[in-house]
Amino acid sequence: MRLLITGGAGFIGSCFVRLVLAECPDVAVTNLDALTYAGNPDNLADVLHHPRHRFVHGSITDRTVVQESIKDVDAVVHIAAESHVDRSIASADPFVQTNVVGTQILLDAARQRGIQRFVHVSTDEVYGSLGESGEFTESSPLSPNSPYSASKAASDLMVRAAFHTHQMPVMITRCTNNYGPRQFPEKLIPLVINNAMTGQPIPVYGTGANIRNWIHVEDHCRGILRVLEAGEPGEVYNLGSDDELTNLELIRRLLSIIGANESLIRYVSDRPGHDFRYSLNSARSRKLLNWSPQIALDRGLADTVAWYQGNRAWLERVRTGEYRQYYAQHYESRLAE
Repeated sequence: MRLLITGGAGFIGSCFVRLVLAECPDVAVTNLDALTYAGNPDNLADVLHHPRHRFVHGSITDRTVVQESIKDVDAVVHIAAESHVDRSIASADPFVQTNVVGTQILLDAARQRGIQRFVHVSTDEVYGSLGESGEFTESSPLSPNSPYSASKAASDLMVRAAFHTHQMPVMITRCTNNYGPRQFPEKLIPLVINNAMTGQPIPVYGTGANIRNWIHVEDHCRGILRVLEAGEPGEVYNLGSDDELTNLELIRRLLSIIGANESLIRYVSDRPGHDFRYSLNSARSRKLLNWSPQIALDRGLADTVAWYQGNRAWLERVRTGEYRQYYAQHYESRLAE
């Protein structure tokens, strides 16, 4: 099989590229990535020149590039996205362009090509926010609360429309919060690890009581692969774990692993529209796909900390330039309050 992976130089995408190359010897990968701030060629250093891997530098919003990239492939796993809520609050336009327009451009090209399978990788944030109890299922209504999640919900609906209007063989995955090696340091876990290792304050929105469900990126990618292999066209598959805790509890676990003092924690003004809790029911995926998370949170967090501690050069390279400007804009002003 010839597979197009979009966003394959990012955190989740690069993990999925490595998984496919390692475990699917009959699959050749075309990897399309725009190499924006979170797309990092360093993430592909060990597979960039693999004989079954072809890298294409380009955006899913460029029809010409997409059509050229898709012309020789049989299936698509669409991971490319603008994905950070804080950035979407600052400016929603890139999220609409990439997540909505880019997805439709990709769907158009896939339909013209006659793609056999199309997996659209989405997020549990499209379901909105929960109170202290309950879980999202695949039948939960979409109720996004941030520009990011609204753009992902819109892209999900375009994928759904492609199935019902054009009978395209599309599937949607929705996953909870990911963590693991090579995650861009704007996200909570690598931000905490980096700041703790360097003795910098760790910003915590509000009281830190917001609750998230966490899954290791490798478990998520194995779920995506199972949907590609065995998913039913037109269906949605939740991919989540049983590891749920408040942001403050998570930060304290990380500080304990690193051996850093909790005095680094700084409570800052909450971000607008901050969803209180996500909890994802993935029982249907576990039953139908014979998939389940294999990496326990304590082990996964320890391994993730160890990876960042052993790859400080990688971390320093991605922390330069644009990220420094972003960090100053979104956190330093709050820390000074």
